[in-house]
Amino acid sequence: MAALSKGRFVKPLSGLDGSFLHLETAATPMHVGSLHCFEPPPGGAAQFRNAIRQMLAERLPRTPVLRRKLATMPLQFANPVWIDDPAVNLDDHVRSVTLPMPGGQAELEDCIGELHAQLLDRERPLWMLYVINGLAEGQAAFYVKIHHAVLDGSAGVALAHALFDSEAQPAATPAAPARRARTAPPPGVLSLAAAAVQHDAVQYLKLVRHLPAAARLLGGLAKHALGARGEASGESALRRNLALGPKTALNVQITGERRFAAISLPLDALKQIATANDAKLNDVVLALCSGALRRYFAHRGGVPEKSLIAAMPISLREAGNAEFTTKATMAVVSLATQIADPLARLQTIREAAGAVKAVAKRAESILPTDFPSIGLPWVLGGLAALYGRSTLANRIPPIANLVISNVPGPTAPLYCCGARMIDYWPISIVEHGLGLNITVMSYAGQLGFGITSARIAMPQPQKLADALRQSFDELCAASRPAAVSLKPARKRRAGATGART
Repeated sequence: MAALSKGRFVKPLSGLDGSFLHLETAATPMHVGSLHCFEPPPGGAAQFRNAIRQMLAERLPRTPVLRRKLATMPLQFANPVWIDDPAVNLDDHVRSVTLPMPGGQAELEDCIGELHAQLLDRERPLWMLYVINGLAEGQAAFYVKIHHAVLDGSAGVALAHALFDSEAQPAATPAAPARRARTAPPPGVLSLAAAAVQHDAVQYLKLVRHLPAAARLLGGLAKHALGARGEASGESALRRNLALGPKTALNVQITGERRFAAISLPLDALKQIATANDAKLNDVVLALCSGALRRYFAHRGGVPEKSLIAAMPISLREAGNAEFTTKATMAVVSLATQIADPLARLQTIREAAGAVKAVAKRAESILPTDFPSIGLPWVLGGLAALYGRSTLANRIPPIANLVISNVPGPTAPLYCCGARMIDYWPISIVEHGLGLNITVMSYAGQLGFGITSARIAMPQPQKLADALRQSFDELCAASRPAAVSLKPARKRRAGATGART
């Protein structure tokens, strides 16, 4: 959409992006984040904050997504719009925190859990960056969070490529044009209302235009989902995915307190496991999480007889699309946690995940990420507040027990202010009834597992991280041991403290 206010960029939020704003409460922040750990930077960790601030100041003119600011509709009758704020004050967005001694992995994870629980200020662009001081052996790190209304995981990777370098000393880039010191006034009421009406008119036309295609596709989805493996196998896999999950400690009403843990596993070994079992890498990720959950619950009341169900985001982003918005849908898949044998469990997960992805692939052209928004803030905001007060999550059977998301990340090492990034861990969202989120991102030969939990649902996610490492060892040992390279899992950086009890 064209600028409607003397040079300030105006873009309505999509229906999906807006929903992340309207569903947000103090107990359910809707931002995502990432933790980046670096080798000791040039000039020492003490100068790292200043170097990062300078880097952001230089790249902000070329990174408009970090200048986006909300302009709310009159009476909040529809989604807000994004306007450009060329006068971003980096002092409001770049902060420092210092870890308590000894500055190891335990202290780092505790710090991230506390920072991730804090809501973003909607009067400013919706992101924050915290440089973390006090790490062992002079290493450096920072945690960045950005609202899910701004981007999804794939767009977050694109942002990382814009902010980080592919070499320690990158070639100089031309200076960006100077930003205007004085900002234009924000859009007026009429401009905002016109933007909302125009957006919704376009979306209604799209919905009407796509109705015939949607009907044809929906009619053929069930048959397509059965796949080449035969009707019985396909139908059985779909039924397993659509079954409700067992009630567990993860599926409760939550508070705003968060916990975090992280572990990295060697990507080559995981690919070898996938190849040895005629599976996809994502199937192996699901199987690792399934095995870890079995171990976790075995020490906390027993493994549920019924399989846990994972909510699994599926990207709808076309190849080459780097638009900063959310383009994904959510599916559910059985984790086969009732099966003890790791290879049999992987096989069952492979069939279940294949069935749901076949359905999603066929339906992706009719799954909207944008839709009309007039009245949506009132409806979703009211429902979120009501659901948060009702404690329904403590009583209703869960459609899913947790969220597992797998995002392809950078394949080559990245650098920031001359320091090489050694770990890249994602941090995500939990909700009432879904108190655990495992988001996985590949980076430079590793697969980083970021475990985000509501404290009331999982107070010690480090236990699940340890179980993930054991699940990896088990799957390696069972998957043609001669063909799988057993490299050590990386959970703790050099000099970090041991596992907590």
